[in-house]
Amino acid sequence: MLREIVLDTETTGTEARNGDRLIEIGAVELLNHIPTGRTFHRYCNPQRAVSEGAFNVHGLSDAFLSDKPVFSEIVGELLAFLADGRLVIHNAPFDVGFLNMEYARLGANAPPPIQLDDVVDTLPMARRKHPGAANNLDALCNRYGIDTSRRTKHGALLDAQILAEVYVELLGGKQTSLGLMDVQAGSRVQAVAQAASAAPRPYRSRLTDEERARHDSFRASLGPAPIWADYIGADEPA
Repeated sequence: MLREIVLDTETTGTEARNGDRLIEIGAVELLNHIPTGRTFHRYCNPQRAVSEGAFNVHGLSDAFLSDKPVFSEIVGELLAFLADGRLVIHNAPFDVGFLNMEYARLGANAPPPIQLDDVVDTLPMARRKHPGAANNLDALCNRYGIDTSRRTKHGALLDAQILAEVYVELLGGKQTSLGLMDVQAGSRVQAVAQAASAAPRPYRSRLTDEERARHDSFRASLGPAPIWADYIGADEPA
């Protein structure tokens, strides 16, 4: 079974190498490209100011983040959720760069850095499928008819949920769902065929001795045995 984690982050700015920090992580679990309903969502206190440009994108203020845990306090939960899942990220170098920067800050307790080769990046996927077109998340949602009315600001969990829908479309969209339905339908057909091929089990007679005697008396009153009499009294199950 293929387990994937669609992940998105929000940050204080755009430059991890220049000191910008993670402030929000959202992730959605997929099994065989189908959301399971399991999600991960945490805010982090970056211990530095959020840039004006970043605030205009996600709306997360310094005041809001001031009482949130620092990254080192939530990393254990994050790693447990990621576990052996394959990461799916839109523009992976950005988010992976920030995650690896936060990992490196943990010093001796740092987990191994994430390798980009192990990540499914939906941005180059979209560029290959739609060359020359805009392939940011909003453009892809418009192209695939995915509802983004709930998205007034960028948010890590909401964007991860939307990206999960986009990812399925990039893989083939409804064909993936239909493939699952075909497998399920095939299983149902097979089950029905197996049931139909099983040997029928005759019903046990529920007649009492008195009812059987009255019936035999009625048959005798009919005179010569009717054609269907040969079928009466055949061996019955014990």
